[in-house]
Amino acid sequence: MSEDAPLDLGSDPSLLLVDDDEVFLKRLARAMERRGFEVNTANSVASGKALALANPPAYAVIDLRLEDGNGLDVVEALRERRPDSRIVVLTGYGAIATAVAAVKIGATDYLSKPADANEVVNALLSHGDSTLPAPPENPMSADRVRWEHIQRVYEQCERNVSETARRLSMHRRTLQRILSKRSPR
Repeated sequence: MSEDAPLDLGSDPSLLLVDDDEVFLKRLARAMERRGFEVNTANSVASGKALALANPPAYAVIDLRLEDGNGLDVVEALRERRPDSRIVVLTGYGAIATAVAAVKIGATDYLSKPADANEVVNALLSHGDSTLPAPPENPMSADRVRWEHIQRVYEQCERNVSETARRLSMHRRTLQRILSKRSPR
C-alpha cells in the first residue's frame, strides 16, 4: 500500500492516536494525515480519555503502556462512547495475554511495536477476513512459548507475582526475574 493511495475511510476519517513516545506519535500522525485521516493526538491516558469522550473518533490507535496508566482504559472509554469505532492497540511488550485482554475490552486488532503506518492502516481497515494468514516463516521458539504462558498466567492472576509463582510451581524471585526481562525472540 503506497502512502498516496486513496483509502476508503468512510464518511468519518477521524483518528485518535495515543502514545507517550512523542517522536513515534508525531511521525505516525503525519503518515496517517497523508493517507486521509483527520488526526488528533494524545500522550497520556488522561488526555486520550478526554479526547475519546469529547469527540469519539471512527478510528483509534492506542499504546498499551503509557506513563500514567494502561491504554486499555482509553479503549474502554472510547468503546462506551462509540461502539463502532475501529481500535488498534500497539505495544512494545507483545504478549498473548495482553492481546487477548485488549480484544476482550473492544480492540479491533493488536500490533507489536515497531509497527509502520501501513501495518496500522491495514489493521484499522481490515474487516475480520475469514481467510487464514500464511504460516509464520519463523515460528515462536520454545523459550518464547514459555514466556507467553507465564505472561498469560500472570495476567490471569491480576499481576500478582506471589499467586502466579504459586500456580506455576515456581519460586517468586525466579518469576520476578523472568517478568523483568524482555520477551525472548
